[in-house]
Amino acid sequence: MDQTTRQILTKVPAVTFGFWLIKILATTLGETGGDAVSMTMDLGYAVASVIFIAIFLLAVFAQIKAKAFHPFLYWAVIVATTTAGTTMADFADRSLGIGYPGGATILFILLMASLGLWYRVEGSISVETVKTPRVEMFYWLAIMFSQTLGTALGDWVGDPEGFGYDGGALIFSVGLLVIAVLYFTTKVSHTLLFWAAFILTRPLGATVGDFLDKPVADGGLAFSRITATLVLVGLMIAGILFFPPKAGQHSGEKSAS
Repeated sequence: MDQTTRQILTKVPAVTFGFWLIKILATTLGETGGDAVSMTMDLGYAVASVIFIAIFLLAVFAQIKAKAFHPFLYWAVIVATTTAGTTMADFADRSLGIGYPGGATILFILLMASLGLWYRVEGSISVETVKTPRVEMFYWLAIMFSQTLGTALGDWVGDPEGFGYDGGALIFSVGLLVIAVLYFTTKVSHTLLFWAAFILTRPLGATVGDFLDKPVADGGLAFSRITATLVLVGLMIAGILFFPPKAGQHSGEKSAS
């Protein structure tokens, strides 16, 4: 009997143009939303981090328990990682006094360690394998570290004393363009390029978010953080509806036919 490859739907969306567009909106929302709670509401980085980590844990629990891919639930977890990443990176960089280089270095090590452990246990770090609770836990742990690292990188490069928010956004945009060229014109591992792009979209969102809500004197537009956050929520919802995400596929075991 012929053997056919059975396609199994994963718990994460297929990687498309719509995916990256919504991801950038989510990372920008994470920056304005995180700053709104820690700064505008004056709760501080530590308290805001505890709040967002709690939200993340609840959201990721619901995501892992879900039997199928649900777009709004998935992106709710992503937003939770971006807001938590914003406040945790700010806490590490500023409250702990280790600065941008120190915070970025620690977070890079944690991200590499999480991806290395995932690969050692599962033999792959491809998002196409996210179909079991254990793999999903590795996936979300790596995403949390990547979002936090991205925030630290965005703040470091986009600092007003460095390249500025607009300069930082340009640098990360060029980086993403290079990754896209490599994806379509070379044989570089698509899994490696995915994670590189996933990391870079976070500092792009961080610099754009800071550009929107930081004071004019610091190179920003001084928009209200809460207003910017609400607008970004609306744009995210529109993006999900206009570019309906579909579950990715994982090549399952061959079955007789």
